[in-house]
Amino acid sequence: MFSSWDHLAHKTPTGSLNRLEFLQQLVTEYQTSQEQESQEQVLANLANFAYDPINYEYMRQLNIIDLFLDMLSEPNETLVVFGIGGICNLALDKKNKEHILANDGIQQVVQCLSSTNEDIILSTITTLMFLVTPVSKPDITAPHVLMCMERFCHSPSKRISNVASVFLQDYCTKDQQLQARQLYENESSADTTSSHNIPSPTNIPLPSGPPPESSASPKDPSPSDIVPISEGPT
Repeated sequence: MFSSWDHLAHKTPTGSLNRLEFLQQLVTEYQTSQEQESQEQVLANLANFAYDPINYEYMRQLNIIDLFLDMLSEPNETLVVFGIGGICNLALDKKNKEHILANDGIQQVVQCLSSTNEDIILSTITTLMFLVTPVSKPDITAPHVLMCMERFCHSPSKRISNVASVFLQDYCTKDQQLQARQLYENESSADTTSSHNIPSPTNIPLPSGPPPESSASPKDPSPSDIVPISEGPT
């Protein structure tokens, strides 16, 4: 449920941190923390705050969008989950979208298609759909992206196959859909010793086939595990 300024004023105790100060505190905690679990928890909460439009101006002011983008290239998969989750939550807003597109966001998001983590793939496809504009559409529907989407359409995960199908049907022309099927069929029939090494036009290390259903572990929270910090303004 989205917040309003009146709601925030009513719920924030006198003398407590306001929303901007609280978000600044989270960013500082992330930047100064040496503990991986602490960084993951802070990023999870930032991604959660990114769901509410009332926080968008603060997040732009504190460069939190750039922090999320930086997380997309992290070796820690959990940070990538929350980074792409935060970007996905922010991307529909016009100003946020402009900022993401102006900072090489498409390329950074597209790289996440090489993940085998189901949550990352779902957030990535959804984010790409949110980022479509007349200017960005050619990059978002480039051949290597189309091949990924066609491959995901054959995923054993219904969630992945459904969202990939929506991408192809709603954001691609009939010719592009045909091209995607042809690319997928050519790749499937190619005589290769290891399909993990098949390069894409942008050298994205694409997965060898439909990603397996992700199995959550205690140390790898998913976006559904994001819980707001109990202390601070509400």
